[in-house]
Amino acid sequence: MGRIGPCCSTLPSRSNLRTSWLTLRTVPHRRTYPGKQVLQRKVGIKAEINFVNVEEAKKLIAVDGYAIIDVRDKSQFNRAHIKSCYHVPLFIENQDNDLGTIIKRTVHNNFSGLFFGLPFTKPNPEFVQSVKAQFSPQSKLLIVCQEGLRSTAAADKLEKAGFENIACITSGLQSVKPGTFDSVGSTELQDAGKAGLVTIQGKISAVLGTVLICAYLFITFFPEQAEKLLQMAPTS
Repeated sequence: MGRIGPCCSTLPSRSNLRTSWLTLRTVPHRRTYPGKQVLQRKVGIKAEINFVNVEEAKKLIAVDGYAIIDVRDKSQFNRAHIKSCYHVPLFIENQDNDLGTIIKRTVHNNFSGLFFGLPFTKPNPEFVQSVKAQFSPQSKLLIVCQEGLRSTAAADKLEKAGFENIACITSGLQSVKPGTFDSVGSTELQDAGKAGLVTIQGKISAVLGTVLICAYLFITFFPEQAEKLLQMAPTS
């Protein structure tokens, strides 16, 4: 008689706001009888992460009582965050002093840090435990970040850790218009990810444009004076 291996089937059960999966798994039973093999069926429910837009997120908070967990780094959180949210960063500042980290941090600070104001970070090893210390697996949690990537990764970690009611704003806080949520900070939620030299790029472009226009007009209307200035310029 051929051996019967485990098999698994999954049935979706949909509601307006989330999708649950009913998993049926058939495995061989340990006890056997002459000429027979007893099969055992296990049934479990696995909840999917619920991705919502901003308006749906507001409904989850106001009507369904979802708590907000902000998983952005400290710098973005301090610039602007939703009032009464919980801050549990998915990444924390990397202050390790081994040679490899020092080199990576120096390169990062001279490029991404300088132009975009991004801190040099590493995964937060206490992320899941920090959430578990404040919420039960049955808690309703809305995970937010700036662009939607970190919140998705954070929600996946929490789902694997046993949390059953998790939602994320699809495009992150960058898609939130001013006044949508009560917020705290020095800027709007949608602008909290902007820092570094890119924040003054527009001003720099305007200044350079003005200088170039003035130089063009000077050369056009005063060609002789412009030629004399060019002759006075030092040459290598």
